[in-house]
Amino acid sequence: MSNNTISPQQGNRKFLQKLEERGVDVQACYQCGRCSAGCPITEFFDLTTMEVVRLAAYGMEDLLLSSKAIWLCAACETCATRCPNDIEIAVLMDVLRELALRKGVKPAEPRVQMFHQSFLGSIENWGRAYEVGLIAGYKMKSKDFMGDMKLGMKMFFQGKLSLKPHSIKGKSEIKKIFSGKGKEYER
Repeated sequence: MSNNTISPQQGNRKFLQKLEERGVDVQACYQCGRCSAGCPITEFFDLTTMEVVRLAAYGMEDLLLSSKAIWLCAACETCATRCPNDIEIAVLMDVLRELALRKGVKPAEPRVQMFHQSFLGSIENWGRAYEVGLIAGYKMKSKDFMGDMKLGMKMFFQGKLSLKPHSIKGKSEIKKIFSGKGKEYER
């Protein structure tokens, strides 16, 4: 992280409102560090989990939306589980990714964004993660057609990948969610 001094007065109130609307109270953080200490992939981040939460509390939207950390977060929720103030850090990371996409911020990790979009497309189309469709969507976006073909074939022959998507109840409700996506950020 840079050595720039950051104060709450520099923050973006509208940004903080967006977080609060999604149920993320970053102001509750007192920087105990448990989130960063428990994160299994923090070594790959440009900002620790604790720094992401603090920067969010200060309203430093632009810095956060351009960080690698928001794209590399695995959403395993180890951080939220360890947080003594029950801050929903995985939700924070998700909100930051969505804001970055909506604002057209070029992702610091473009392949993760491609996977993210493919995953959401799978949910939108099938109501759940349809693995073969998800993989196909990602491969088309990334243009990495053969990168992990051996693993994919092994999974298919072990019966772990189905060529046909599973049917689910409530698919129309999921379609409604996606048809209204983005409205909460257009204020």
